[in-house]
Amino acid sequence: MSSDAHYRSNLRDIFFNLFEVLRIQDHALGKGPFASLDETTVRDVLAQAERFATTTAAKSFADADRVGLNFDKKGNVQLPPSLKETLAAYYEVGLNKLEVPERLGGFGAPASVSWSSFEMMAGANASMVYYALGTTVARIIDDLATPSQKARYVQQMLDKNWGATMVLTEPDAGSDVGAGRTKARHVGGDVWEIEGVKRFITNGDFDLAENIVHLVLARPEGAGPGTKGLSMFIVPKFWVEEDGSLGARNGAFATNVEKKMGIKASATCEMTFGETIPARGLLVGGVHDGIKQMFHVIEYARMAVGVKSMSTLSTAYLNALDYTKARVQGAELARSADKTAPRVPIIRHPDVRRMLMLQKAHAEGLRALALYTAAVQDQIRIEGPGERRDFLEKKNDLLLPLVKGYSSDKVYELLAVSLQCFGGSGFCQDYPIEQYIRDQKIDSLYEGTTHIQALDLFFRKIAKDGGQTLRALLGELGTHVAAAKQVEALKPDAEALERALGDLQGMFGAIMQKMGESIDHVGLWANRMLFGLAEVVIAGLMLEQGLVALPKIDAAHAEDQAYYRGKLAALRFFSEQVLPNLTLTKKLVEKGSLELMRVDETWF
Repeated sequence: MSSDAHYRSNLRDIFFNLFEVLRIQDHALGKGPFASLDETTVRDVLAQAERFATTTAAKSFADADRVGLNFDKKGNVQLPPSLKETLAAYYEVGLNKLEVPERLGGFGAPASVSWSSFEMMAGANASMVYYALGTTVARIIDDLATPSQKARYVQQMLDKNWGATMVLTEPDAGSDVGAGRTKARHVGGDVWEIEGVKRFITNGDFDLAENIVHLVLARPEGAGPGTKGLSMFIVPKFWVEEDGSLGARNGAFATNVEKKMGIKASATCEMTFGETIPARGLLVGGVHDGIKQMFHVIEYARMAVGVKSMSTLSTAYLNALDYTKARVQGAELARSADKTAPRVPIIRHPDVRRMLMLQKAHAEGLRALALYTAAVQDQIRIEGPGERRDFLEKKNDLLLPLVKGYSSDKVYELLAVSLQCFGGSGFCQDYPIEQYIRDQKIDSLYEGTTHIQALDLFFRKIAKDGGQTLRALLGELGTHVAAAKQVEALKPDAEALERALGDLQGMFGAIMQKMGESIDHVGLWANRMLFGLAEVVIAGLMLEQGLVALPKIDAAHAEDQAYYRGKLAALRFFSEQVLPNLTLTKKLVEKGSLELMRVDETWF
C-alpha cells in the first residue's frame, strides 16, 4: 500500500457521537461562546478536516519518520522537508485555530468539535499536531497573563504560528516535578532569569516558526520545596520587546535531541537555560502559582494523548479490516480438512473476527469516552460561575485520567492485536502498523505515566470529594441501564453493565477497607481500578449508543443499517468479552495481600 495513504478516518462515527448521541446541535451549538455555529457549518468544517487528514497530513507520515530530524549541535533543529510542507499547509487552512475564540481570529468551535478534528490530524500524522501547540499556549497565556504580557504575545503567536512548549521534566526529577532544581532570579518587574536543564521537551526547537515560546517551571530564589515552590515563566527563543517586536536570541537552547523508537519527526529535546547567555522570562500573570497554571497545559496535553491513542487504534483497526477482507488464505475452519475447499478471505476465520471486533469495540468505545469528555468541556465554557459549573469541572477532572491513562495503555496492547491480523506482513514497513506501534508507545509514558494517572484518579479525583462526583457519574450510567432493561434486544447488555457496576463498587469498597492496613494496597491495585472504571464508563456510553442506534435500523438505508447493526454487535461483544473481567478483578482486590511488598530485593 502507499505510505502516504495510510490513514483511515471514521467521520461517520464522529458524526454519530456528536449529532445523534451527544446532540451538540441542541446542547452546545448556538449557545454562549458558540452562538454563531450550527450543525451544517460544523459538519462542513469536519469534512474539510477529514479531507486534509487523509491527503495532506497523511502524506508525510512515513517520509518524516524515515528522514528524521537534523540537529546541528548549535541548538538548531531542522525538520524533514515533507513535514514542513505539511505544517505550512495545516496553518494555511487554519485548522489549528478551531477552538480559538472569534475575538482572537479563530473559529470559536466547542471542544467536542476541535477534538474531533484533532483526532483525525493525530491519526494521520502525530508528529505534525505537536508542532501546533503554540495555538493552545497562546490561549492559555490569554487566560492567565497580565495585560502587557498578553499584548506582547497572544495575537502574534496566533497570527504568525509561533511554536510553543511545556517545560517541566528535569534529568534527575522525572515524574517527580516538585524535585525540579531549575532556578529563577528576579531581575525587575515581571522579568526573571532562568538557569537549569530540562529534558524530554517536545518540539523544543524547530526551523519552521520564527519564534518558540517555552512555558517553564522554575523555582524562584528563596521559594519553598516541592511543587508549591514552583513558578511559571514565559521564556521565548527570541526575546519579545514590550512593543511586540523580536529582539535578541534568548538563552534557551536545545542542547540534545533524543533518538527515539517512535514519533521520530517530533523533536524531543534537552533544553538548557542560561548557560551561555541569560535566559530571560516573564512571570506568568505576575503571580507565583506555577503548578496550578501549568496544569492548564498538562490537562490539554493529557486529553491530546488519549485522543491520539484512540485515533491510532481506529486507523489501525480500519487498515486491518481492509487487509482481512482482501487477504485470501486457508479454507473455512469447518472445511479445513477438505483440501479442495475454496480459499477464503481471512475475515471468515473465527479468531480473525475476534481480533477485529476487539479492536472495533475499543476504538469506538474510546471515541465515545473522549467525545463525552469533550462535551463536558463544552458545557463548562457555556455555564457561568456556580455549583453547576463546579460539578462539571470535577466531572471533567474525573474523566481525564480515563481518557489519558486507559486509552494510552489499552491501545498499545490492542495495536499488537491489529498487527496480528496482518501476519508477517504487518511486521514490515509495507504497512503502517509497525510505525503506529512505535509512535503510540510513548503515550502511556509521558504527561504522567499510567500509574500516575491511576493514583491521581484515586486520591485527587475520587477520595478528595468523598466519591461524590464518581457516584454522580455512575448514577448517570445507571439511567442507561434502566432504560435499556425495557428494550428486549438490549436487556443482556444492560444486565452485564449492572453486574459490572456492582463489581466496580465492590472493588472500591474493598480497597477503601484495605487502606486501613496499608496505603500500599492502593499502589498495587490503582491501575486495575482505573481500567475497571474506564471499562464501566465505556460500556455505559456504548449502551447509550445502542439505545440511539436500535430504533433507527429499520428506517435506515443499507449503509446506515450496517453501521447501526455494527454498533449493537460491538456493544454485545464488549458486554460478553470485556465486562466479565471486572468480576475477576473484584475477587483479586478482595483477596489481595501485601506479600509482594515483603519480597526481598535480592529475590527479583
